[in-house]
Amino acid sequence: MGAVNKAAVGALEVITGATLFAPTGGESAVAAAAGELTGVAAPLGSGTGEVCSIFPRPGGPADEIRVVWRLSNTPPKEDTALKFTRLPMGEKAGAAHDSAFVTFPCSPKDEPLASPDHVSVWAQSRALPTEAEGDVRPLKNAYATVAHSFALALAKELDCDDNAGLKPKPSLIPES
Repeated sequence: MGAVNKAAVGALEVITGATLFAPTGGESAVAAAAGELTGVAAPLGSGTGEVCSIFPRPGGPADEIRVVWRLSNTPPKEDTALKFTRLPMGEKAGAAHDSAFVTFPCSPKDEPLASPDHVSVWAQSRALPTEAEGDVRPLKNAYATVAHSFALALAKELDCDDNAGLKPKPSLIPES
């Protein structure tokens, strides 16, 4: 899993209980997603695709984790579902006990006056939503860390201007 940083690998351990992750397929999942996203952006201006799926060990605390991208030609709306804690990353970010997202604008470096596309990267459990019990902060932080890591890797792969403003580390302190 060359696309994610060490913090994201640790976060995946929190979510899945697994300590070993291996890529499936030859091409980088992020490079493949960037290619697909670029192909959709030009003609359609919107779309959805998968970056990768992460499968934990059988009997672990979580089922399959999916990382997906969503593309829009309009900025994100300010309404965020109640289950998400807003985080100060990108244009909009939120985390819950079973998913997180980071949305960022992407303007190509070679077209500084072009209006940006808006890319959201989601890390989410495939399980049916359940009510959270106990302190869910570690899970929220873990999902946010995974979403941020893939968003940053995708912004770099897409060659977004200034890495789309995403910092090297996730901002996990909620917005007020």
